Amino acid sequence: MRISPRALLLIAAFPMLMAACGGGGGGGGGSSGSTASAAGGSSSSASSSATSGGATGTASSTGGTPAAGGSAGSSATITAALGKPSQLLVGLGAGNAFSTISAQGLKPDIYDAYLVGVGAGSWPTWNTPAGSFITDTAVQATAIGAVPMFTLYQMASNGDGNISQINAAAFMSGYWSQARLMFQVIGSYGKPVLVNLEPDFWGYVEQQAPGGDPTQLAAYVSAEPECASLPNNAVGIAGCLLALGRKYAPNAKIGFPPSLWSGTAASVAQYMVKLGANQADFIVAQTSDRDAGCMEVAVPPTECSGRGAGPFYWDETNQTTPNYTQSLQNWSTVRGVMSNLPILYWQTPMGVPSTTPGGTNQHYRDNHVHYMLTHATQFTAIGVFAIVFSSGASSQTTISTDGGQFQTLADAYLKAPAAYP
Repeated sequence: MRISPRALLLIAAFPMLMAACGGGGGGGGGSSGSTASAAGGSSSSASSSATSGGATGTASSTGGTPAAGGSAGSSATITAALGKPSQLLVGLGAGNAFSTISAQGLKPDIYDAYLVGVGAGSWPTWNTPAGSFITDTAVQATAIGAVPMFTLYQMASNGDGNISQINAAAFMSGYWSQARLMFQVIGSYGKPVLVNLEPDFWGYVEQQAPGGDPTQLAAYVSAEPECASLPNNAVGIAGCLLALGRKYAPNAKIGFPPSLWSGTAASVAQYMVKLGANQADFIVAQTSDRDAGCMEVAVPPTECSGRGAGPFYWDETNQTTPNYTQSLQNWSTVRGVMSNLPILYWQTPMGVPSTTPGGTNQHYRDNHVHYMLTHATQFTAIGVFAIVFSSGASSQTTISTDGGQFQTLADAYLKAPAAYP
């Protein structure tokens, strides 16, 4: 089946729907262990001294609601469960066209696509019958050897950061109907699929819950038959998403994305445990959904503005902030608190390194691809099983505009892949 023209149009327009989507906010580009800025400086990471685990502190599971039939994923088996070799998996996401992937002879292990909106114009309407966008995308991903991954981004329907409708029956009935449909279609597909649940939303929950307590943030949950025993609060939302996934899509591996811009790595991880996110199968490490250079230019495009004063370009020598060692330390801490679930770095920018700050449309500088694919063992050492590269806005670098960087580095990496775990 072909993806409809309307679906392609909406996919192409997705950056406008998520201009503040946290692949960018999820960083924490400040010094290791510091509170990350909500303006979107990404956290950093990776040095040869990074050690597996290495987390500081522990978290109580108080408040976490295990999903019916669910269990925490095993870091030692997730690649096998996906039908992939025991090595760091490398994926691509939306903005990188299937036709270009094939033309460059790329063999990504994972392909990620967004599911956005609730109601009119939302993802179930993109193809006919309702929800077949998932099947169509999964078929195309599988054809190029990739495990399909879907990022559910419905909570931003009322505007980024606006979570006022989570206790409104009309909105949430539609929300749950679509979440159920997503898992039902994934279940019918039958093959391994990855699911990323609501980037940024959990950070806004943490910020807006009375007293920082997710049990005090009312939500419409228990009216759904699969979730009748769950509480009507933010904890219930996380639990219900897991319950729907376990019931309808046992072939899905499910991950939650902690928002490190809402606190320190340890405090955010502890909050995710209160939500029950440690009952999922993996952790989604939000990298930065913007090339660094996009935020360095004198007049940044709208999608790159309002992200603080910088610096934004990560130091590959790991001497100055932001850098890769810091990111690895932060996510190692998160993992240690969240039951040592395996980690997937998501929406990682694709710019090309340069000593000159800034750049131009679709050619802004960045060095994530270069560093990550040449230092892969530093990531597997802390439990990273996959890195998915993709742009978070239409002005960002893709495999069509990177001058062959991803193709060259991915080919070199695959000649000597990093073992996982």
